[in-house]
Amino acid sequence: MTEPVTGDPVPAGVLRPHAEQEYAGELARLAEHDDRPRPPGWRLSPWAVTTYLLGGELPGGTVITPKYVGRRRLMEVAVATLATDRALLLLGVPGTAKTWVAEHLAAAISGDSTLLVQGTAGTAEEAIRYGWNYARLLAEGPSEKALVESPLMRAMRLGSVARIEELTRMPSDVQDALITVLSEKTLPVPELSTEVQARKGFTVIATANDRDRGVNELSSALRRRFNTVVLPLPDTVEDEVDIVARRVDRIGASLELPQAPAGLEEIRRVVTVFRELRSGLTSDGRTKLKSPSATLGTAEAISVITSGLALAAHFGDGVLRAADVAGGIVGAVVQDPVSDRVVWQEYLEAVVRDRPEWRDFYRACREVS
Repeated sequence: MTEPVTGDPVPAGVLRPHAEQEYAGELARLAEHDDRPRPPGWRLSPWAVTTYLLGGELPGGTVITPKYVGRRRLMEVAVATLATDRALLLLGVPGTAKTWVAEHLAAAISGDSTLLVQGTAGTAEEAIRYGWNYARLLAEGPSEKALVESPLMRAMRLGSVARIEELTRMPSDVQDALITVLSEKTLPVPELSTEVQARKGFTVIATANDRDRGVNELSSALRRRFNTVVLPLPDTVEDEVDIVARRVDRIGASLELPQAPAGLEEIRRVVTVFRELRSGLTSDGRTKLKSPSATLGTAEAISVITSGLALAAHFGDGVLRAADVAGGIVGAVVQDPVSDRVVWQEYLEAVVRDRPEWRDFYRACREVS
């Protein structure tokens, strides 16, 4: 089997390349071998998009690395939704790779993942529809030149994928600005007595979760405009360890951190701790646990391991050890200094202390706790 193909060189100094930059080589190879029907405006067929997400081997031995580790059917449903006139809502608890999947879907379908609206409590309607260059507006009045396109409007003009992150964090009236766009595929501009009609290939991928505070429920009218795919947490420890190891390897390479020879053992330990605490049960099913208020998803495990790698690289011998991840894991678990600290101490004394192979981890956590 050949090595995974690499893309064109990313511009020097870029900390976090877009998916279409980092995986340009894989996307190009898929396009070369893709002889299946493509929906209007798509760069790849639905089969090729799914292969890009889940990984595989092309004729000639080219390896496509997996971007998402999980159930194939979920990705097939998501891709099939985007091949229709329906928008896609990726729903799940924090840390289930919603943003990651949305970015790679946009990169594979339209070659551009940057048409992004970030939802917050302060997101204004202009972020969904359009705004104005007020200097030109005052000088010239309403005109095409004074109009400032939103990422959504630009995606409609280009026939591309628009992404909306954290849709449920937006105020309800801002959310509802999407209804006309998603149902009529037009965006009226009454000030200019015109409208923007979406070109073939336009679609919307939104992400949302209902665990965070400040969530605004979607109206029934808006929810009907989306097909919803719920992304679950990884099914097994092995799946989650694989995800964390792959992402940490990528992040470590971009940060130019030395590789950690013993990293896999610590990754498995961090993943096990997070899975046990969020499920409220030890992996052997014998001990019930209290769960902390923190979200202990895969994204948090990646953050803990990456921070540990930085400690090992700059203040240790380059080998990831228990002492390097202890501080990060305590910080991730103990978000509420009162209730979460009690949960963590009980877990440490009732579970970690009784595992002989975790003695170094127990000592390290005791020191930072």
